[in-house]
Amino acid sequence: MRFTDGCTDCILSRVEYECRLAHADEETIARARGVCAALLASIRHDDVPSPVIASRVHRLAYRIAQSRDPYAGLKRENNRTALEVCALVEDRLESFRDRCLAAVIANTLDYGSLAHQVTDNFVAFFMREFASGFTIDHTAAIEDVSERVVYLSDNCGEIVFDRLVLRALKERGSHVTLAVRGAPILNDATVADACELGLASIVDTLTVNREGVAELGLNPADMPAQLREAIERATLVIAKGMANYESLSDFVDMPPVAYLMSVKCDPIGRHVGAPVGSKIAMLSEHR
Repeated sequence: MRFTDGCTDCILSRVEYECRLAHADEETIARARGVCAALLASIRHDDVPSPVIASRVHRLAYRIAQSRDPYAGLKRENNRTALEVCALVEDRLESFRDRCLAAVIANTLDYGSLAHQVTDNFVAFFMREFASGFTIDHTAAIEDVSERVVYLSDNCGEIVFDRLVLRALKERGSHVTLAVRGAPILNDATVADACELGLASIVDTLTVNREGVAELGLNPADMPAQLREAIERATLVIAKGMANYESLSDFVDMPPVAYLMSVKCDPIGRHVGAPVGSKIAMLSEHR
């Protein structure tokens, strides 16, 4: 997906939000918004997926705010909340489909979209959303092609429930490569987050989407060799969240891709063909 007019306000609102998380003063916040708006105006028409553009803007905002990880506190809070809810609901998750649904519900722990508000009562929200199920449900077909899986993760909090999906894949004999962010960006999971929650001990390989750089989604120009080779050998890519969808929806010559996400904004909803608030497990053939 390419950058749309509606993305501008969303990204600049996140610039201001992360500067406030970094305790920047009002002068710094105003400067960051202005400088980032200028950068965005100069690159918004570049022929690259939207996350490539957004990543450049966020990296600039972090430098101006002088913070390597302004979302660090929220990430810890999201993980704590998710662990508490997971302990309450794990026993009722009986199937691969149930575990995927739980991981998609947890995808709502996301601060990257102006249009999306993170719930302040995740337990009640989880129960309600689990009862309503998927809007698009291809989980049976997804499981059928999961011999060798590359799993592209998204947010903290969410990765607590990703563990359940990863364990289900390993229990059925899948080879699993897990990719996280190469450096902190928004509240997305990094290697440190994955290791702290024990994901590294579940999967066969833990890697990053870009070595040492904060990058949303997946940029083929900067993909590490280890991840590129894993995708070339995979029978399935599982892509969590909207940034991975925005990146991979334009890819060709890929294994089948399973998009697991909550739809949080209108541009994604229009592209997917499902309204905001939908829970998606959609298998797409890219070859």
